[in-house]
Amino acid sequence: MDTTFKSRSITAALAWAFALFLHKICFADKICTVPTEPVIIKENSTVDTIVVHINTMTKDVTLNITENPGNFFYLKGLDLLAKKNLDFETLLAPEELTVHVRCNKTGHKSITLIVLVRVENINDNPPLFNQSEYILDVNELTPVNSSIALIEATDEDSEVLYYSIEPTVHRYFRLETMYTPRILVNKVLDYDVVQQVKFTLFVQDTQPPGPPNDVSFTASATITVNIKDIDNRPPWFQPCTRINNGYAKLCLSLGYKGKVNLTEKQDGALQLQPGPVYARDGDKSRNEEISYKIVKGNEDNIFQIDENSGNITMLKPADVAGPVSLLVLVSQVSNRDQFATTTVTIEVKKKSRNPPRFEKERYEAYVYSNSGPENMVLRDRTSNRPLRVRARDEDFAGGINPDIKYEVQYSSYVNITTDGFFILKKAVRTESFALQLRAVDVATGEAGTSTLSVIVLQSVGVQSPDEGYRAGDMALLGFVMAALLVLCLIVIGYLISRVKKGNPAAFKLSEVSIFSSKLRDTGRSGSRRAELRDRRPESGQAGRVRATPRERQRHCSSCGHQVQSNHSSPVVQSRGRPGKNKVKSILAKERRREERQKTVWFKESEDSSDIEVEIIPDNIGLKPEEDTEKAEADLASSPSEMEMGELTMLNIQELKSREADNKDGLNTGKVDQ
Repeated sequence: MDTTFKSRSITAALAWAFALFLHKICFADKICTVPTEPVIIKENSTVDTIVVHINTMTKDVTLNITENPGNFFYLKGLDLLAKKNLDFETLLAPEELTVHVRCNKTGHKSITLIVLVRVENINDNPPLFNQSEYILDVNELTPVNSSIALIEATDEDSEVLYYSIEPTVHRYFRLETMYTPRILVNKVLDYDVVQQVKFTLFVQDTQPPGPPNDVSFTASATITVNIKDIDNRPPWFQPCTRINNGYAKLCLSLGYKGKVNLTEKQDGALQLQPGPVYARDGDKSRNEEISYKIVKGNEDNIFQIDENSGNITMLKPADVAGPVSLLVLVSQVSNRDQFATTTVTIEVKKKSRNPPRFEKERYEAYVYSNSGPENMVLRDRTSNRPLRVRARDEDFAGGINPDIKYEVQYSSYVNITTDGFFILKKAVRTESFALQLRAVDVATGEAGTSTLSVIVLQSVGVQSPDEGYRAGDMALLGFVMAALLVLCLIVIGYLISRVKKGNPAAFKLSEVSIFSSKLRDTGRSGSRRAELRDRRPESGQAGRVRATPRERQRHCSSCGHQVQSNHSSPVVQSRGRPGKNKVKSILAKERRREERQKTVWFKESEDSSDIEVEIIPDNIGLKPEEDTEKAEADLASSPSEMEMGELTMLNIQELKSREADNKDGLNTGKVDQ
């Protein structure tokens, strides 16, 4: 029991002593306190900026700095202040600065406070390039995606930098990434196209476009890229036609042509077309030295070529007519692998002794004022034959040289064809014009000239400009005439409809007047009538003599007589030879049951005085009910028999007045039968 009590007492005493010790320690620590976390302060802070405030638990505490890195801080009362500006870029240990502050109090143990100061880096420095301008030399045909340079900028703030170049140069160059300013070839560089590229490289310390309130610094440098011409092309003959074969460029020459006379040696360099043999290096800036050589076609050693100039001369005359084709080689002196070839064709021809000559020294031609493009120039005033000019060459049999070409000079109105005809190019607005003709021998170059004067004639039927009529006047006149014609047609149609529908008698009277006028016209031919009268029979014959044409006889069953019916075809009669007493038949036939008109037969001989009329009752040999049907049948069949006759119908009153005479004539006709 005692043992247990003693052990408990000892434990309690020890616990009390330990608690007292802890109390003393904690009280000492609480004399001064500072934040345990690092104190953050931005760089470039102004002087006397408070870094931290030291808390004290009692009075009469003294503070002093025992460790002051860079002598950047000082104490003022219980505050730790910045003694000078803090520049992140100049700090030896920019991550954290450790400041030791000793806190002392009489009767207490002094303690050391540790203040961690972290300087925050801000964007206060722009990026910089080492140079303001960079010059780069790059060979043409550098492969695409090849790097030509790496140009970087520096920033004391140690931040990420962002690069870019002008969009206009993206055609030839580009950057590898916006973070890596490696310049790459974006397209094959051709010295003939571009010799230099200049652009600006930009750098920025914030990612574009970035927040509007953020501080951002930029810098730039000028990049000049010189394209260097390399020896990648052979010599090119001039002139030549350039073509592209992928990235390669070629220049094709069509060759050269020249002429020499047979059995004649020409002195000096030959005149060639389109010019002398000439080649230059295909690489413009290099101008490599080149040399010429004939490699084929000069087996007879007639020609030679100057190795340096390319001029071709003759060593001796050519003794065979015809073309000579020379193959000329040109190559670089320093690099014979760079070469090219072309052909030189020299035509050996017999010498021309006579140039072309026109048949006339001066020609005269004509055109009309209304002639337009594609119209031909005429040779005279009275015909429409075109003018043709010819040039003769006495070096040819017959004077015809197939190599002659005609040309027109000093005129914009006409063209001349290969055959020597002239064709207008546009309307002629002058009274006359002149031009010069030229006939050129294409083979020899010789030419002959002549002149042509063209006179402009006023067109027949074309109104002269001084008559005062205009196109509008003629259009108005045509409109008025057309309106009058339409009005006349309307009136005539109206009258005809009124005559046919409302007044048939007037229509018959008009037919009688037409028939009477024809009889009068026949009576005016006096000589013809006199001749016919001489042929008339003697007066001893009774009545008039009737000339009866070939007719078909129709029998009248009611009266017992045969009725003359002229059914002979007028067309057939008109084609026959006119006889002495041959007659023309005129048949007018129209029946009306209500008026009981008679059928009248007019028989007219060539003498108008021998006109006989037969009146036959309409109902002879017909029953009343058959009258209408018979008339309709006769009318249906009559047109073919009366195509060449004249139809007329006498007024019924005139028929009644002459009925007695007609009956006598009818009886006489029956006796004659």
